[in-house]
Amino acid sequence: MHVVDVDKVHDVLVVTMESASTVVGCPSCGVVAESRGRRTTTLVDIPCFARPTRLRWRKRTWRCLEPACPTRVFTEQDEQIARPRGLLTTRACRWVIEQVRREHASIHGLARQLGVAWKTVWGSIQPILATLADDEARFAGVTTLGVDEHLWHHVSPRKRGPKELTGMVDLTRDKDGRVRARLLDLVPGRSGTVYKTWLDQRGTAFKAGVEVATLDPFHGYKNAIDDKLADATAVLDAFHVVALAGRAVDEVRRRVQQEIHGHRGRSGDPLYGIRNILRCAAERLTEKQQARLAAAIAADERHDAVHIAWQCAQRVRAAYAHPDPARGRQLAEQVVASFPTCPIPEIAKLGRTLKQWRDAFLAYFDTGRASNGGTESINGLIELHRRIARGFRNRDNYRLRMLLIGGGLTPPPPPEV
Repeated sequence: MHVVDVDKVHDVLVVTMESASTVVGCPSCGVVAESRGRRTTTLVDIPCFARPTRLRWRKRTWRCLEPACPTRVFTEQDEQIARPRGLLTTRACRWVIEQVRREHASIHGLARQLGVAWKTVWGSIQPILATLADDEARFAGVTTLGVDEHLWHHVSPRKRGPKELTGMVDLTRDKDGRVRARLLDLVPGRSGTVYKTWLDQRGTAFKAGVEVATLDPFHGYKNAIDDKLADATAVLDAFHVVALAGRAVDEVRRRVQQEIHGHRGRSGDPLYGIRNILRCAAERLTEKQQARLAAAIAADERHDAVHIAWQCAQRVRAAYAHPDPARGRQLAEQVVASFPTCPIPEIAKLGRTLKQWRDAFLAYFDTGRASNGGTESINGLIELHRRIARGFRNRDNYRLRMLLIGGGLTPPPPPEV
């Protein structure tokens, strides 16, 4: 290709190009074709000099001289420039995909830069993303699998279907031992059946390769792991366990406040004044915070229950934070053994929950500290792009967009020149 003209029309850069004249054979029969001149096709290219750009491609046309050939007239095509009948150049499609994935751009904003409509941009990259999403090869090599749910819309389910989606995330560590979270899929619904169905669709080889399966404390997902990933180790997410312990402390504080004052916490109430301190790790408290904590507990002997609950939550934190996994497991086993008999009902309830999840709770210390943190990170990206797009109305478009930004779709690199 070579450029034959450059012009500016209404603040749009127009570049005219054509290929050199060569001998061409018919694509059907191979007989040398007769040139029939050229016809011009206009394509949308990436912005240049902060202006929308159009490529005017003067395509060569030919006529086959073989009477028996079904092809009569054909036109020059080059998929390195644009797909047949495409509106955007291949380069522009690649640019749009990278802007969405790397720069968190919106389709509307990219359409404005290109000087076209939203449907033109999305209609050009949607087939590319759909082809990548249908490629089963992207599920290969998964040894650690995370699962979590999120809400993809907040309107009536009768209009857009179920609010809940279940997301599967690849948490396999790389050669350096780092987790590079990668979104694998988003399926409608939040249940063990949804997870089981998705695992069955991946096939036996995929399920056999999963060694560790992380999850939040939800029995539906746990049942799916036990049924379909029998050889995998289920691991309860550390963040959610610590959050359960912190929630138990909050519940004790609120109950004691209600019993003493007869109302919810207010400014001036000792326990209400330390509500944020109770959520902190003990080793991170400053001397001033430690003094405030001690003063609030000493203000009433009935506050001792809150102090004990806080110390129990710190034991859970200490188990996870211990540098030696073996010692951390011992501390966790002590938590499981002692909490169910605690006289504080909220802590006893926490102990029964951890006892019920005992194997998945303790597996954290035997699997190189596997957690669902990478899944939560992907959820953060999803929330970011949902805000950028100001919501979605089409679940299929939502899935493709999130697979792209979550690393589940990897477009092929541009060809070397």
